Amino acid sequence: MVSHTRSVSSRSRSAHNGGASSNRSNASHSAPKPQNHGSHRANGPKKKQNKRKHLVLKWVLGIFAALLAAGIGLFAYMYITTEIPEPEKFALAEKTTVYYADGTTEIGSYAEQNREIIDCAVLPDYVSNAIVASEDRSFYTNKGIDLYGIARALYTNLTTGSRQGGSTITQQYAERYYLGETTSYSGKLREAFLAIKIAQAQDKSQVLCNYMNTIYLGRGAYGIQAAAKAYFNKNASDLTLSESAMLAGIIPAPSSWDPAVNPEQAEKRYDRVLNIMREDGYITAKEKKEAQFPAVAEIQQNNQMSGANGYLLTTVKNELVNSKAFTADDLETGGYKIVTTLDKGMQDEIQQVGDTRPEGMPDSIQVGGIAVDQKTGSVKAMYAGNDYLTKQLNNVTQATFEPGSTMKPFGLLGAAQEGVNFNTLFNGNSGLTFETTPGTTAQVPNALNTNWGYINLYQATANSVNTVFMDVNKHLGAANLAKIAHQAGIEGDIAEDTTYNILGINGITVWDLAQGHSTIANDGVKNTLHIVDKVLMSDDSKELYRTAQENQQVFEANDCHLVQKAMQGTTTYGTAAGVSARLGRQVAGKSGTANDEKAASFVGYTPQLLNVWAIWNPAEDGSAQEVPPFAGYGVSSTGYPSHLFEEFMSLALQNQEVLTFTEPTDNGKIGGPDGTWGTGAQKTQTRQSQEVPKVEENTEQTTPDPTQNSDQNSSGSGDGNNSNNGGTSGTGGSDGNSGTGVNSGNSGNSGNSGNSGNSGNSGNSGNSGNSGNSGSDGNSGTDGNDGGNQPNGAQ
Repeated sequence: MVSHTRSVSSRSRSAHNGGASSNRSNASHSAPKPQNHGSHRANGPKKKQNKRKHLVLKWVLGIFAALLAAGIGLFAYMYITTEIPEPEKFALAEKTTVYYADGTTEIGSYAEQNREIIDCAVLPDYVSNAIVASEDRSFYTNKGIDLYGIARALYTNLTTGSRQGGSTITQQYAERYYLGETTSYSGKLREAFLAIKIAQAQDKSQVLCNYMNTIYLGRGAYGIQAAAKAYFNKNASDLTLSESAMLAGIIPAPSSWDPAVNPEQAEKRYDRVLNIMREDGYITAKEKKEAQFPAVAEIQQNNQMSGANGYLLTTVKNELVNSKAFTADDLETGGYKIVTTLDKGMQDEIQQVGDTRPEGMPDSIQVGGIAVDQKTGSVKAMYAGNDYLTKQLNNVTQATFEPGSTMKPFGLLGAAQEGVNFNTLFNGNSGLTFETTPGTTAQVPNALNTNWGYINLYQATANSVNTVFMDVNKHLGAANLAKIAHQAGIEGDIAEDTTYNILGINGITVWDLAQGHSTIANDGVKNTLHIVDKVLMSDDSKELYRTAQENQQVFEANDCHLVQKAMQGTTTYGTAAGVSARLGRQVAGKSGTANDEKAASFVGYTPQLLNVWAIWNPAEDGSAQEVPPFAGYGVSSTGYPSHLFEEFMSLALQNQEVLTFTEPTDNGKIGGPDGTWGTGAQKTQTRQSQEVPKVEENTEQTTPDPTQNSDQNSSGSGDGNNSNNGGTSGTGGSDGNSGTGVNSGNSGNSGNSGNSGNSGNSGNSGNSGNSGNSGSDGNSGTDGNDGGNQPNGAQ
């Protein structure tokens, strides 16, 4: 059965197969069956479509993977190659503050930005918390960037065309501290990577502190310290919670949201900050409730360069830059503390005196003044002008004028160096002839053509007699006089080819004139004048610079003592008679008038303080023109500088010790070492009387300093300042009054020149007459520099 069945089955398969073979055989000669053909056409295109879809998907995935890989690679590359650079200079820039000599009273500051770096450890916690609440609530947890914030900023940029960036504190810190202001997309990308690196490398407290020291908060203030002063007139360490919240709130737009500009918006921002601080747990509900919106200071439109300050600050800066110790950029960004030599009280006094202009004084007249401690070269005060913002030219350090007879003491010093006894007599008459340049001679007049007769160097100095000093310079030589002045410290040009240089024909500055005389006043020891004492770090932790004391002995002390003694005659009976008496102390002085009365000056000093004043009258084009009479100050107005001197010194020397000058020893020879100076060493000298025009009556009588008596008695010469037989010397005119009589009386009859204007009784015997002393520097114009035949010099 089984076998049969299998057989049947086998046959059945065989029959079936046979049929199939037959059919296939027949199909080779006929069309395919419809069902087979239709099935083949339906499946082919579908497979191709699926294959294409898979191919596109693979490409998309491949591109995405490539972009992802590239992005990861770019990120890795940017992260690896982005290094935290040195901070931008402006971010660390801190203003340099300039102080008076006390080291605490500010004059002003230099700054590219008004910034004061502060140690954040001294700040209350709520200061930094308020800023975090206002600017970046996730600051303490984020990794330096805020992806949501970046996306929001990108969308805003694309839709509005603006250039916003991520707003995390770390990103803002990266921008301000390291990059400067960035607005490009590439800059923002670099900023983001830098913020990530900073977040990994720096402590949050460091980032936040640097941010607080660089952020702009309006009113020209960069950093929390400068802002605290600008808005509340206090240090940041003293800010209250309310004040901190107000400042933090206006950070996005400080100038627009300043409470003084937009109080409504400022208070709205203030409330927002307090609400966030409460929500984030920085303050309690009670603290929030008790906080009150703070009152802010008025916006100050104060320009620190106005008034005298501009002159002081520029002089300080120029001195430090010229010293090569600092550059201008150093001073504007270094955050230094500069302590000057300026005395606040004296500076106020000199400004007051210089600013006070008498009625009738032309507005065009310029005034310059300086006060110096000659022992150290320290400038204690200076009057450089009324207002720096109106006129930047400094009347002390830049403007020049002819110093006139204030140059004569350098010739006097030269005579002392040559061994000339100051009691040597010279012909003091007007109109004497001198060789002014090699091969050229000219008549030289005295002021007002006054004939002084035979007088010694003390009298010639007190009364500023031109002809005597031209005679001195004839022996010294013009080049030697210039050398002496330069040795004393004068840097301005001094002509070396004309003996007129002793009459002050070359333009110099008030500073230069003070420098030269300060060396003589300091007994021959030169210290370069300076206005800077020292430069410190802002916290006083380190001294960076100090002006060195030169203490260079350039002249013999005794020679300078002789000059000082001669100059005391000026303030007792000479061209500034009475100044010494009114100040109640010894004063050495010298007045000066420029050629054609185009300038006037006065140099004076006590043993502890030197003071110089000058006036000049520039035309609109800057050229020198005559100083006209004004307010009772005579033809050349030379009395006005001595008036300014007296006014200032009476204030500056209050409560200061009354000191006396060292009494010199005059070891020089009468007539000089070769006997050719003045009238020489003759035993007798005949004096001729000279008549002079009658001048204004003097109202104040003074007598010459008895220490100036000549030792010529035995020679029989009639030294007008020596009274051998009891005759009194003629009284000099007071400051502002004239009195020009000369060759004085016989047998004790003094010519009371200052009082009556008479020449006095002339005498030929040499008996105790007096010279008659000149009137004041002011009205009479008798300081002795003006002479019609002198060449015009540059102002």
